[in-house]
Amino acid sequence: MSKVISISLLLLFTYCLPAVAGQVVVRKSSEPFDAFAVRDQVLADHEWQEMLRFQQQIQILQALPVGCLPIATPYRYFTCRGQFYRPYEYQNKQLYIEIDQPLAK
Repeated sequence: MSKVISISLLLLFTYCLPAVAGQVVVRKSSEPFDAFAVRDQVLADHEWQEMLRFQQQIQILQALPVGCLPIATPYRYFTCRGQFYRPYEYQNKQLYIEIDQPLAK
């Protein structure tokens, strides 16, 4: 009997757990939509998150040093005397996170 109760409680708790979904975007059917561009942006964002995750020590700057050069490919970043920084918006502020040297694609 107690085994049946414990299984019932386990099933009850399983059904009570909240469901979490990803971001949902609703568009009008009259608006143009490029699914491949969305896919590419999602992949680029995922690569950026993975790059941040693999950084051993993340250095965050509120302002770039003088003499940094902007680079546009493979994504927007800045090179500053051998250091590389990518802009990142956090709480409506522009920050710069040190990254490894990007590989040209």
